[in-house]
Amino acid sequence: MRSLTFFQLHRFCKQRTLSASAHILQPHPTCTQHHLSSSYRTMSTQPADKKAKTSEQYELIYWPGIPGRGEYIRLALEEAGANYSDTPGGVDEVTKHISPDFKDENGNPPHFAPPILRSGKLLISQTPNILLYLGPRLGLVPEEEAGKLHVNQVTLTILDLSNEAHDTHYEDQKEESKRKAEDFRKNRIPKFFGHFERVLAQNSASSSHFLVGSDISYADTTLFQVVDGLKFAFPKVLAKELPKYKLLSAHYERVKERPRLKAYLSSDRRQKYSMGLYRHYAELDDE
Repeated sequence: MRSLTFFQLHRFCKQRTLSASAHILQPHPTCTQHHLSSSYRTMSTQPADKKAKTSEQYELIYWPGIPGRGEYIRLALEEAGANYSDTPGGVDEVTKHISPDFKDENGNPPHFAPPILRSGKLLISQTPNILLYLGPRLGLVPEEEAGKLHVNQVTLTILDLSNEAHDTHYEDQKEESKRKAEDFRKNRIPKFFGHFERVLAQNSASSSHFLVGSDISYADTTLFQVVDGLKFAFPKVLAKELPKYKLLSAHYERVKERPRLKAYLSSDRRQKYSMGLYRHYAELDDE
């Protein structure tokens, strides 16, 4: 079976299931795997001695089967030990919330795309907006207003890098994608990595351990995920570039070893990279 995007795979499997119900076809093995990856997932029990600042239950709504931009939200929730469910309604729940016909009963405005977060009657979308909301509730921003703004500022820059990585993907435009990826490898990755190295170097409050303030913030979990995604998408480039940035390299390892994140990253709830936000094309990783 040729490589399909997540959305193409979902349509294929839905059509195959309808045909199978009419005794025309047997379910395709790929569809079985896709169905399993779309099943209900919820946060595992966290260490008893560490609790989030809130006992509120959150619901994350995102495409099942891929980490994507939903992972930025998951990592913040996991680091804080928050109670949350992860898309219990599967793909149908996502498509319902972004449908032009959807109207929220609590008066929340329409959503263009996931991730979407439900918190009580509040329903919000856009990755940085969700993180901005969760930060103070999960204890993942400094107390002072300036610190909150600085975390948001750094996070927006991190997500700029994420978006640029996504823009190197191709479908049928391989030559254009190769040119884009070459500029990304040679110019954009070093520019962003150099910036994050300076941010860490100048944060004396944490002895350069974290990006803003004296403790971990959602900017740190977001940066970890971007670097980790780039290690998957551009393994040769990252093997060469990341060691040049000592503080950034140490930051990646430090965040990865946080007790809750370490447990999450080694669990089956941590979804594998595939055809989502970070994709590996060997020809785009060449020097």
